[in-house]
Amino acid sequence: MIAGERQVFQEFRSTRVCDDKALVRLLVDIRLYLKPGLGSCSLSRLSVSMVQSFLNQKISEGHSVRKVQIIRTVLSSALSRAVREELVGRNVARLVELPAWHKSEIHPWSVEEARQFLNAAQTHSLYPAFLLLLLCGLRRGEVLGLRWCDSNFEAGEIYVRQQLQRVGRALVLGEVKTKAGRRDLPLLRLVQEALLAHRDRQEAARCAVAEDWAGTGTSEELVFTTSSGRPIEPRNFVRSFWRICMKDNIRVIKLHHVRHTTATLLKNLGVPARDAQLILGHSQISVTQEIYQHDDMESRRSTLGRVETLLLKTTAYGRERLRCRQKQPSNSKFSEIFTTFLSGGPSGTRTLDTLLKRQVL
Repeated sequence: MIAGERQVFQEFRSTRVCDDKALVRLLVDIRLYLKPGLGSCSLSRLSVSMVQSFLNQKISEGHSVRKVQIIRTVLSSALSRAVREELVGRNVARLVELPAWHKSEIHPWSVEEARQFLNAAQTHSLYPAFLLLLLCGLRRGEVLGLRWCDSNFEAGEIYVRQQLQRVGRALVLGEVKTKAGRRDLPLLRLVQEALLAHRDRQEAARCAVAEDWAGTGTSEELVFTTSSGRPIEPRNFVRSFWRICMKDNIRVIKLHHVRHTTATLLKNLGVPARDAQLILGHSQISVTQEIYQHDDMESRRSTLGRVETLLLKTTAYGRERLRCRQKQPSNSKFSEIFTTFLSGGPSGTRTLDTLLKRQVL
């Protein structure tokens, strides 16, 4: 029924921006769900009712609405290719109905929780990595893919150029997620000191294992490695993050939500959205504002409090201004200034020359 996995890949790439990891998930959806459920049906006999029954069955089996929506999207991409090649007359996947899916609300860390986590992670070997996550807003793959040549200690800058990801059974170093992800960031003093201390520890570990060190030993080597010089498994990095949180009774959040915390802190500090976009490496400013920046009751209370203060000052200023024009000047300060002058010459006779004035002694 499906017009080839390679064609589905091409169709999915042309309609969506996705990386190799997304394509692996796409392949999994095809092999685990679409082929067993609809693979035996021919394109000419595929109907809306059949697809609707198939998706309803997936929901009844316990799959989330979001998961079923993704399955329908993959099927729709395959059928769009079939419509373009005139194998079918319509895309039946677009005609099925699914329950609405509402994205769960994200609650990033507060300032106090973020400070508590940094204090708890100070003794951990990956403390510089956590600093880069929280202070600079780097992605997990960008932190694990950072090289020593990307850290310019003399200029005080850090260059984000690649990321580490697990694709299938292999750890792969590749380009950053988007073109905007290639960015230069200032190397903060706290981060720089932590990286220098981390480099000394890495040198000691390399000398301890000698020939068993798997790293390159050059500036191209990764900053964060295992004790044998190999790249860190991303899932193990997440487990280390969770262990620190649970050990010190810190509210556990997803590792990626630390990036949401950074974006929200930038907003609360009054950083322009364009600057926050460049720091986080988002391709569009709407992603920064609508997805990553959040507010809480404290920020709302602070914002409405400023509005209240502004309106109260405006009202008081308006009351000062609402006076009869016949009694101008109404302000006592201006009255004192203007009544100390009399127009006219020495005799007090008014003249046409308004520049002839004398002050009342």
